[in-house]
Amino acid sequence: MCGMPQQPPVRSSPTRPSRPDASMSLITNVMDHSLDDGYAEAAARRKTQGGGGLPKTLRAKLGLASGLVLAGLVVTLGAAQARVAAPVVAKERQELIDRIDTETSAADRLEGSVDKLRDEVGARQRAALRSSGGSTEADLVGLLSGATPVHGPGVKLVVNDAKEASGGGEGSNPRETSGFSDTGRVRDRDMQRVVNGLWASGAEAVSINGQRLTALSAIRAAGDAILVDNKPLVPPYTVLAVGDGQKLSTRFQDSPDGLYLHALRENYGVRATISTEGDVRLPAAPSVIVRTAQPLADTTEKGTS
Repeated sequence: MCGMPQQPPVRSSPTRPSRPDASMSLITNVMDHSLDDGYAEAAARRKTQGGGGLPKTLRAKLGLASGLVLAGLVVTLGAAQARVAAPVVAKERQELIDRIDTETSAADRLEGSVDKLRDEVGARQRAALRSSGGSTEADLVGLLSGATPVHGPGVKLVVNDAKEASGGGEGSNPRETSGFSDTGRVRDRDMQRVVNGLWASGAEAVSINGQRLTALSAIRAAGDAILVDNKPLVPPYTVLAVGDGQKLSTRFQDSPDGLYLHALRENYGVRATISTEGDVRLPAAPSVIVRTAQPLADTTEKGTS
């Protein structure tokens, strides 16, 4: 039976097994050719021309030796100078430390003398007040002038900066135009309003962070610090006021200055708490300057009609 010749089945030739590290061909190539071909050719060319390795001529060898000797000499001289200068520097540093300690001790002694003289002046002032009138009148004058320490019922008001004061930029907000960079910081004018509000609400004596306020006291700003009578204060600001505690607290919170403080708390995060105290103690003012007025001399010209 005739038919079409059958073609033998086509079988694919067996493939060569792949290398186990075929997937690492890139790493193998890098390991086999760690030096770039261009660098290898340049190194071979220098080796052929004799341009690599140590100098060949005597002059070149002498130059290299001279350079090494010079470098070693410079390093040796530098180390020797540092070793010689180290005791001098240490001695100067110790002398500076001793001077600082001496001046600090002198300043402490002077400050102690100032405190002692301030106490003596206060005692003499109180004695003068008592000798100028009755005891009751002297006590009243001393209380009003801040020359004597006082204690009694009152209120305690603590004012502090916001926890996260935001930076103040250029704008129309009045709190951003007084030189302070943070709108959440308590400022001198804020403390002025607080103190004035307490006085207006019936406070008989007021202090801030232990600093007694008098009719001559001033609350100012120096940079970012608040000064009371030229003494810097550190927040939180604790304001103590002697007076009828409950009435004083209610009157202050209902006053314009109390509402102003409430607005600072609501709008800027300034922290403020007020509490009624059964007994608060205020120190005497450091020094009370007594000023008297003298009549002017008669300046009318003689002989005028």
